[in-house]
Amino acid sequence: MIVIPVETLLEAYAMGVFPMAPSRHSTEINWYTAGKRGIIPLESFHMSKNIRRLIRQHHFEIKYDTHFREVMMACANRETTWISDIIIDSYSRLHELGYAHSVEIYKEDRLVGGLYGVALRSAFFGESMFHYEKEMDKIALYYCHRRLSKGGFTLWDTQFYTDHLSQFGCIEIPDEKYQSLLQEALHKKAKF
Repeated sequence: MIVIPVETLLEAYAMGVFPMAPSRHSTEINWYTAGKRGIIPLESFHMSKNIRRLIRQHHFEIKYDTHFREVMMACANRETTWISDIIIDSYSRLHELGYAHSVEIYKEDRLVGGLYGVALRSAFFGESMFHYEKEMDKIALYYCHRRLSKGGFTLWDTQFYTDHLSQFGCIEIPDEKYQSLLQEALHKKAKF
C-alpha cells in the first residue's frame, strides 16, 4: 500500500500546502498552495433559513469520526475527483493518529452526508464534503462549525473560495494574510 508519510502531510499543512491526485485511480500526487486562499471566519459563518429549519426539525443523527474512511469514499464517489486511493489511505492513517476528522449525517442508520478535514493545533483544513440526500452536506457543515467553535479552533481553511462556500461566509484572502493566520493557529491548541 502506497501512502504519503504522516510527517510529510503534517509538515505540508503547517506550510499551507496540500496534496491532490489528478484523478480517482491515479498513483501520482501533486502538491498545491494558492496565491489567494479560501477561509470561513468562524465568527462569520451563516446558514440559510431553509437549512436552519431542517436542523431544527432534526430528522437525522450526527456522528463524528465513526466512519471516516466511508466518508472519504463517498467524497471520492463522483465523476471527477482528486481523492485517489493513495489520498484515502494516507488520510485514513492521519485519522487513526487523531489528525483527520469526519462529520457524519445519518438517517435510519444510513450515511447520507458528511465531510472530512485535517486538524492541526487550532487550524482545521476542510477537504471535501458529500451528500446522498439534499442539503445533508450543508447540515454537516453546520455541525462542523459548531464543533470547531466549541473546540477552540481559530482558522477554518477551505483551500479555495467558491460561490457555493460563499453562502456560508467563505471569503478569499491573500496568501500573506493566510500565512499569518496559519502561524497564529499553529501556536494555539484546539480539540475537535
